[in-house]
Amino acid sequence: MGGAFFHLSRVKQMKGIGYKILQSARFLLEVNFYISVIVLIVGGISSVSGSYSIFEFNEELYGALDNNLRMIMVYLALTETIILAYCLLRKNFQVMIPVGFFLILMIGSMEFYSDINAIEIDEKFSLFFLYTGLSHILFGVMVSIEKDRSDENNKKSGKLPK
Repeated sequence: MGGAFFHLSRVKQMKGIGYKILQSARFLLEVNFYISVIVLIVGGISSVSGSYSIFEFNEELYGALDNNLRMIMVYLALTETIILAYCLLRKNFQVMIPVGFFLILMIGSMEFYSDINAIEIDEKFSLFFLYTGLSHILFGVMVSIEKDRSDENNKKSGKLPK
């Protein structure tokens, strides 16, 4: 009898540890996501300023080419702000999955832009888009899994989904 009780208490303890690990991972993913949003917005807006930018822009450029990359980054920061506001208002962050994929695709777009215009582009752009893109995808997937679980639990209990 005592052995069975010990076994059941051990199982509950293991489930508690698993839950804590999942909650910690969720917290880290969420914090990382918001940090990546801040990095994306600040990185985009600071691109306008040559001295405060986290990226190095080719100083040999002039005219329209000089401002193209800077404006792309500013538009990206504005777009991110609007998408984040939408997600916060709707309480739906699943849209961050495709946003993350598009951010990762920006790596190829930057390479293409570099090749077409025969200019050097700062290597930090690739890391920037990879980090922000993966952060968005992971956060979106986590939110999607949580939403699916919540919907399943609501179906089982007969409640309507939120």
